Amino acid sequence: MAFKPLHDRVLVRRVQSDEKTKGGLIIPDTAKEKPAEGEVVSCGDGARKDSGELIAMSVKAGDRVLFGKWSGTEVTLNGEELLIMKESDILGIIG
Repeated sequence: MAFKPLHDRVLVRRVQSDEKTKGGLIIPDTAKEKPAEGEVVSCGDGARKDSGELIAMSVKAGDRVLFGKWSGTEVTLNGEELLIMKESDILGIIG
């Protein structure tokens, strides 16, 4: 992909949610919530301190992450819906 986020921003692809509940009920599209889990596609170089020193990113491309429900800005790149968010919007890395 020819997009690289700047500073401490991260490009995330949402993971697909399950079509059924654990009990076997099919969830219609209108009742589904957007998943708050995704895969990091690319990262910026990191934030800078007041002194100009670079603060390295904690996530990298390929990491599965959990983020807040209202985090990020939705964008469409090459026909794919992705999210751009600050690293601080990411709650954690899923091992």
